[in-house]
Formats: sequence, C-alpha cells, structure tokens
Amino acid sequence: MQTSLAPFIKNTAEGKEAEAILRKCTHCGMCTATCPTYQLLSDELDGPRGRIYLIKQVLEGAVPSAKTQLHLDRCLTCRSCETTCPTGVRYGRLLEIGRTVVEERVGRKPAEVARRRLLRTVIPSRRLFNPLVALGQLALPLLPQELQRKVPAPAAPARTWPTTRRSRTMLLLESCAQPSVSPATNVAAARILDRAGITLLRVPTAGCCGAVSLHLSVKDEAFGFMRRNIDAWWPQIAAGAEAIVSTASGCGVTVKDYGHLLAHDPAYADKAKRISALAKDISEVIAVEKDKLIAAHGPLVTSQQRIAFHSPCSLQHGMKLQGKVEALLQSLGYSLTAVPDAHLCCGSAGTYSILQPELSRRLLANKTTALASGNPSAILTANIGCQMHLQSATNLPVRHWIEALDDSLAG
Repeated sequence: MQTSLAPFIKNTAEGKEAEAILRKCTHCGMCTATCPTYQLLSDELDGPRGRIYLIKQVLEGAVPSAKTQLHLDRCLTCRSCETTCPTGVRYGRLLEIGRTVVEERVGRKPAEVARRRLLRTVIPSRRLFNPLVALGQLALPLLPQELQRKVPAPAAPARTWPTTRRSRTMLLLESCAQPSVSPATNVAAARILDRAGITLLRVPTAGCCGAVSLHLSVKDEAFGFMRRNIDAWWPQIAAGAEAIVSTASGCGVTVKDYGHLLAHDPAYADKAKRISALAKDISEVIAVEKDKLIAAHGPLVTSQQRIAFHSPCSLQHGMKLQGKVEALLQSLGYSLTAVPDAHLCCGSAGTYSILQPELSRRLLANKTTALASGNPSAILTANIGCQMHLQSATNLPVRHWIEALDDSLAG
C-alpha cells in the first residue's frame, strides 16, 4: 500500500510505525472473512480493510468525521484479522494509532466523554469496583432486566491460598475485576503452581495493566499504569522471579506488549522489554509443568464431563496461543465438544459490551449458541471479561479452566 503521511504525523515515532504497518497491507481482503463486525454488518468500512483505508486517509491529512469515528469504535480489537492476514499486518496497533488521532480531532459529546471517563475510573480501581458489584448484587431485584444480566452472581468462597514458600517464584498479574467477581481463579492458579514447586506472589502495589485506558485512546494514562506496574514488579524480578503470570488473557496480552508500547521511553524501554519477555499466560506455565504435576498426582481428571472451551480473542489472536489450551485440557483428560466458528469474538471485548451493546448482544447470542451446540455440561474460558459476558446469557456454568483443573487435583 502506497502512503504519503501528512506532516503532523509523518516524522513521529507513531507515524513511522503506522506507515510501516500500512505498507504491509496488500488489499487482499482475507481479513474480512474472519471479522465479526463485517460478518454482522456486511459493510466494508466495518471490516479491517475498510478501517485501514479510513485510518490511512486520516493520517494522510483527510478530516475525520463522527462517521469515521463510529466505524473505528465498532471494531472489537479482537485481532482475528491478524491471525488471518497472510502478510502479518499489525492491524491492532494501527487501530490504536488511528483511534487516538481521530479522538483528538473529532472529540465526543459530553455524555459520551463522561461515560468513558467513568469506565476508566471504576474498572481499574478495586476500591471502587468491589463496592459497586456488591451494591448491584444487593439491589438486583430492583434493576432493569438488561442490567440484571450484567451483575455477576456472588462468588463462592475461594480455597486457601498456599502458604509454603517454594524455591521458585513467579509474580501474579491479578487483573482488576477478577478478584472481586471470580476470586477462586487466582487462588486456583497459586494452588496448582504450588503443587509444581512454584510460589505465586501477589504484588499489592501493582494494579491495572493499562488496557482499559489504552483501548479508550487515553494513551498517557495507560502508560502511567504500565510504568507503575514495572516499578512494582522490578524488585521481585531483580530477586529472581521467573515470570509474570496472568489468568486473564485480556490483561496478559497487554503486558506482553509493554516492550513495544514503551519502546520510546528512555527511562522504561529496557525494563518494559524485560517485562514483556517474562509475561506468561497461565496456560504457558502449566504446559511446561504438566508432566511434573502428572508425576506427582497421577491422572488429573476423574470426571468425564463434556466441556466446551471458549478461547478468548486475546488468547488465540492476541497472544497467538490458538488451540494451546484446548490441547492441554485434552492431554489432561478433558472431553471437549466441538465449537463452530471458535475464532469469532463473544462480544465482550473489554468495554465493548457497554459501549456497543447492540452488536455485542448479537455476537453473544451467536457465541452461546455455538458453545451449547455440543451439549456440554459446562463452559470453560480463560478471561474474566468473556466469563462474565457468557454467563449473562447462558444457564450453563462458566468458569476459568484453571479452576476446573484445581478441582480435579483437589478431588
């Protein structure tokens, strides 16, 4: 793709990055075949190729409009197109650059600005998020039906966090919402790693990974979260921590990108690169330690329940771990049902289900139908946002797969 970027961005770091991404695009259109919003709307501008053209025009000096912004807003950032693209176009990164420029030039109505600020304030803050969840659960009968479905059920008490200090240590990326609505998930990860001879350490001074602010085009705020986490983790890394482990793939994929996002920050570039190299999804760690667990405990799965696995976009398209958890679960004895169109997004996508509710509901209906098609007894997933979103539309229990594995070991 030929480019001629406008002076306002041409010689900036982001301009150079965007130009390199644009020039890899060959207009082939293969990306449209796996784009969830194109599947729903059949509009070229609501597919990756059309959005690339829109961003290109803006970066070349065209004046963006509210319609331009809407087409970019409708993107889930699922990155399914990246998995499909034969030339390796980094569409997700190009979208971040394009959205930020359009945000600055188009702006938003005051109500929309306030809504987005509220999301950026509440979701990353456990101090605010936890009481709101508790209040929603208390007032559930009084809420509108649509809102009732979004309020998670009270979580069952988690098992005991291991207290033995092992010689090997890894750090936990706790996520923002997960400790409140699914406290058993991180405890399960800690218990399983403890059985493998690894202590999973919580770092209280770490916080939000920055994904919410990044996806809402507030770059400086996102970078602030990232720098704070690097500062919080660094003493433990210097002391020998082997990895930063995430049980929420939406958070993990962001941390894996710290090195790239902070590459031009002289104070943090090297540390960010090191952090990204250490970032691991829990499945990557379990895959390495699996044989040790089996040797110590024998066959891990005693139940032959049929399970449907929902692979979050952040796991299969963002981290490029497509099929890895499924293969791991099958090797541990789980019976997995077939899931049609497993590559398509469930519609959660961070704040997307709140900001684009109609499209999100349509994607959710398609996904729950696909997951239920094999008559499973439960749904397992790997990201808290997807877990909450799916549970709002199905009577099947939806859990993180690491909790199911912990149940098998405990049993």
